[in-house]
Amino acid sequence: MELAVLQKKILEYIQSNGMSTTEVADAMYKTGELDPKLQVLLPGSRVAGIIHYIPAFNGSNYHVHNYARNTPKDAVVYIDAVNCDGKAIFGDLVAKYIFSYRQAKGIVVSGLIRDVQQLIKEKYPIWSYGRSPIGCINTDTGFDEEYYNRRKQELDGGIIVADDTGVVVIKKDRITQEVFERLEFLGKQEAVWSDCITRLRWDTFDTICLKRYNEQSEAK
Repeated sequence: MELAVLQKKILEYIQSNGMSTTEVADAMYKTGELDPKLQVLLPGSRVAGIIHYIPAFNGSNYHVHNYARNTPKDAVVYIDAVNCDGKAIFGDLVAKYIFSYRQAKGIVVSGLIRDVQQLIKEKYPIWSYGRSPIGCINTDTGFDEEYYNRRKQELDGGIIVADDTGVVVIKKDRITQEVFERLEFLGKQEAVWSDCITRLRWDTFDTICLKRYNEQSEAK
């Protein structure tokens, strides 16, 4: 099956079933977290979409401004900040452009952000390391082409899911029929577990560890 078809199939399943990062990670055998340092800006935010990869290098957001111009509609922008420690990668203007004019679903940045009061006011779904009033410069401080090509190949076009728990990525090489089937299985299993605990009043050991519902199915 073509990558684009599987992308759409997996993304639609995640969206239509409101699957969390926890469930998606479980479907990939408890892997896929992008970065444990990433935290949601506005609690209750949740996005799922195709990754648009953008780099930031050496304390500058020059390339963020450049590559943001190519953001596809409904993408989730991932800004990969390299050697930008202690400086905010973007603030209100970049966020407004990406959300309002490029119509992205969300932004994930492996770095800091600023203008946080305005970002919260606008209710933008953003994940970052934290915040700082000190921003990056906007002139070219260099471009690591080898790093960019490697990370773009690895992440661009993958599927990203982000919520209050964190950020999970299904990389392109993991967008497979097997992962789709695992997502379906996990979705059904979660429904069974919820029914056993909520309706049948079973404990979590009988439900999750012993899977006693399988015994009842076999008895029938």
